[in-house]
This record gives sequence, structure tokens and C-alpha cells, in this order.
Amino acid sequence: MASPVFVLALLAATLLPASHCSVSGVGFQLKLRHVDAHGSYTKLELVTRAIRRSRARVAALQAVAAAATVAPVVDPITAARILVAASQGEYLMDLAIGTPPLHYTAMLDTGSDLIWTQCAPCVLCADQPTPYFRPTRSATYRLVPCRSPLCAALPYPACFQRSVCVYQYYYGDEASTAGVLAGETFTFGAANSTKVMVPNVAFGCGNINSGELANSSGMVGLGRGPLSLVSQLGPSRFSYCLTSFLSPEPSRLHFGVFATLNGTNASSGSPVQSAPLVVNAALPSLYFMSLKGISLGQKRLPIDPLVFAINDDGTGGVFIDSGTSLTWLQQDAYDAVRGELVSVLRPLPPTNDTEIGLETCFPWPPPPNVTVMVPDMELHFDGGANMTVPPENYMLIDGATGFLCLAMIRSGDATIIGNYQQQNMHVLYDIANSLLSFVPAPCNII
Repeated sequence: MASPVFVLALLAATLLPASHCSVSGVGFQLKLRHVDAHGSYTKLELVTRAIRRSRARVAALQAVAAAATVAPVVDPITAARILVAASQGEYLMDLAIGTPPLHYTAMLDTGSDLIWTQCAPCVLCADQPTPYFRPTRSATYRLVPCRSPLCAALPYPACFQRSVCVYQYYYGDEASTAGVLAGETFTFGAANSTKVMVPNVAFGCGNINSGELANSSGMVGLGRGPLSLVSQLGPSRFSYCLTSFLSPEPSRLHFGVFATLNGTNASSGSPVQSAPLVVNAALPSLYFMSLKGISLGQKRLPIDPLVFAINDDGTGGVFIDSGTSLTWLQQDAYDAVRGELVSVLRPLPPTNDTEIGLETCFPWPPPPNVTVMVPDMELHFDGGANMTVPPENYMLIDGATGFLCLAMIRSGDATIIGNYQQQNMHVLYDIANSLLSFVPAPCNII
């Protein structure tokens, strides 16, 4: 692979001052599209693809936590390869970059920080649906200097000729991006809404890229680190409302003053719940929460709360993630949920579905004259917040086999609340106050 230093020799631009953008008091809203929304997939194919992506993402996240326990780091490039392996996306958003603005589609990811797109001159680039961004054609493009705190926020920053900040990110073994950290004017807003132009957004201008971009032109990180879009824009809050997994209706993303749950509970009839966010020093960009227990119907399951705790080495814990499809449940908790489902759905015999790779399934529909009721699931968080997960958000029907399956996967350690379990729920990330709030909502109309 060619070096980013070689690419820099082809570039000419002025440096961006160390300060960066802020749009306090301003907000906007966008539509989100699922990565498979226009792929003409069957329901079985959609679920199978989602499970495959979830397994790949969890493997990467486990590698991230494992890397954080290794000290000292001997090889920064190898460490960077692992540290950013988690950055995959499930939803796409539209934005524009530069002056004049050029429109792009990017993957959204709450599990990473960096914003990046592919740039010309392109030594090695992946396929994308739009032209590569050309810095020389934008009047507002500036390189970020090495002395900038934004450069220091990279996992392993490097410098070219002691002045230009260089980055190199790897996403597992199949995707990577390398180039320069730059500042540019970004434009946000739906086609029929007020446009918001934000100057000096720091982003990766990648000239050496490889891998699959899911019909997008880059990535937008919404993690908790200083390089993420939400941290750069300020105030540091955003919300989303994800429509049904199999629905063609777009989801919604709200930033700044538009990120509020006021009125959402009135439409749903349910109160807003709020739970504190916690920090895992090994994975500081992720949104960890303190889960205390799980109920099915009225029964609190016999799960030791310690199985949800963050371990001393940074492994374990519970976090909510838009980039993981199905929830991964710590194995002791999974066994408790499975055991109660077997009891509740008796006399349906439990089986597994090797077709889509789910472990806990039941023949469906029930035989004549047999009535079974699938209860709501409740996740109990620190602070008294309870997230109600209706049956359609944690069970799914495999149309090919007819099985009714638990849409969760057994995890050896960490628990990840995936986007399948967040369907038709308005979720607000308030980073400034370290709170996550949520309320059921008709996401196709709010």
C-alpha cells in the first residue's frame, strides 16, 4: 500500500487554525436510510445479512477491548488497525462538503469518531456512488496542523514535514482509509428544510482507501470523542428514531436544538425514561450504560447484575449501538432469557435455526387450539429507567422455515443493545449531561 506521505506530496493547501467549529443554538434534522433499504433483498436475506454484519462488528469490538489491555503498545500502526476496527455502519445519511457544496452519502456510526470521505488525487480508492472530493476545487478547504488538538485526538497521529496532520485507519482486514486531517465547510439539512452550513469541520480526506462502503462515500462518526460530528458541532446532543427493520420508510436523525423528546411521549402515551451514561476507559467513544436486570412480562429474571459490569481490563459492560443490528447478550443473561422463553412458549419445542444462525427458535404458528403469548421484555437500568422492548423488537419470524426466533445472539462477555431492539423508539444522546433518554414513538411520522 502506498504511504500517506506520498499522497501528501501531491497536495497543496493552507493550514487550518487550531480552533474548530461550533454551532451552539443551531440544529437540523436528516433522514436516515438503512444500508440494505434499496437492495431488493427478501426478508430472510435482510436478516441474514444483518446477522453477518453484527458478527463482524462484535469481533472487531472485542479486538478493540483486547488491544486496550496491551501495554506498552509496540507497533502504533498495528494498534491503530485494531482500535478503529469497530467502525462499521448500518444507516446512511446525506450531507454536502466544500464550497461550492458537493453532495455525498455517508455511513452513520455511534461507535466511532472520525468523519471521512475519499479524496482526489486517489492513489487507491474503493467504489462509491459519487465523484471523489477534490480539495483543490473548494474555496474553504484547509489542512489541520500537527499542533492542533484535533490532530492529537487521533488514536496515533502522524505528521508530514512537521506541519500537516496525517491519519491512517484500518477497519479489520477488509477496509482502510489513509490521508490527511483537514477542515472544511459541511452543509446539513433535508432538501425541503433550512440548510445549515458549518465551517471548519475536521474530517479525514482519504487518498488511500479500500474495502466495502455499502453504497456510500465515507463515514460520519457520532461517538463521544472530540473528532466526532456531535462533539465538533456542539451542543453535544443528538437523537434518532429508527423505523421498523423491514420498513421502506426512512428513519430520522436530529441534531442540537432539534434533538429533543418533548412531545414524543404525548404521541406515544408513554413517559420519557432517562438513564446515566458511563465511561469505559478502554472504549471511550462508545455509549456504555449500567444495566441492572431483565424482565420478561412480570417476571424479573434471575441474573446477577455483575454479569453486566465493566471489567477492570475494559471488557464486558453494556452499551447501546446503532451500528450493530441484533442485540448481543452476555451468555448468563442469554441463558436466563432463553430459559424463560422456553417456559412461556410451552408446549412449542425449542430448536435452533441454522439457516439464519439464531440459537433460540420455536415452530410458528402454534398448532390449532394452542395459545401462546409472547410477553414484553424490559431492560432495567441504573437510576430506575426501564426500556420496554415489545415482542416485535426482540423476536422475528423466519419466513422460509416459519420459526419464531429470539433476535439476540449469545455473547461471551459484553452486552450490545443493537438497532433491531431500538425500532420505533426515539433515543436521545445527551453527551453534555451524560444521559441517554428514550421513549416509544411512531418513527415513520415524527
